[in-house]
Amino acid sequence: MIGIETEIKFAVNDLAQLEARLAARGFHVVTARSFESNVLFDTAERTLRARRELVRIREYAGRTIVTHKRIPPSISEEDRHKHRIESETEVSDGAAFAQILLAVGMEPVFRYEKWRTEYFDGRGHCVIDETPIGIYAELEGESEWIDTIAESLDVPQDERMTLSYGRLFDQWREQTGATATDLTFEAIRAAVQHQQ
Repeated sequence: MIGIETEIKFAVNDLAQLEARLAARGFHVVTARSFESNVLFDTAERTLRARRELVRIREYAGRTIVTHKRIPPSISEEDRHKHRIESETEVSDGAAFAQILLAVGMEPVFRYEKWRTEYFDGRGHCVIDETPIGIYAELEGESEWIDTIAESLDVPQDERMTLSYGRLFDQWREQTGATATDLTFEAIRAAVQHQQ
């Protein structure tokens, strides 16, 4: 599948309240809370990162999805939504695909984990991601739908963000001084214990 992904994120301070608001607005669960593991691959020189692209292998809800993302050429930096050209496909053997990437000169450069619950209202998706550094929600759909739903969920404009989980992790490390290199539950737990 190839398409343009349009989304925003926002921090979730009250999970029960958000879930109640989603239900009141006609959202229903399409994927129950499931563990998700992601590995980003790049060259040793970080060629993809320099081009603001990524290749990811995601294990989620019994599926393995390989994704390539890149920024569309015509997107303005002032846009209040995150836009990515996304090409993805399901594979039957993630470990074998990882070996293919290694064989062509790529290597795993970043791992991140979360527990994800996915909701749908017939037009767009809201996912709730419980990450090792906090709970975030993403609204993904058409720009107008995102703005309407964010407004109806009382998400202020200044709390809507377009940052990736990698960038949120970088900010967390800067704020805490932690030395973790991956956004996994084990790595964050170890980093926090080390600082105590």
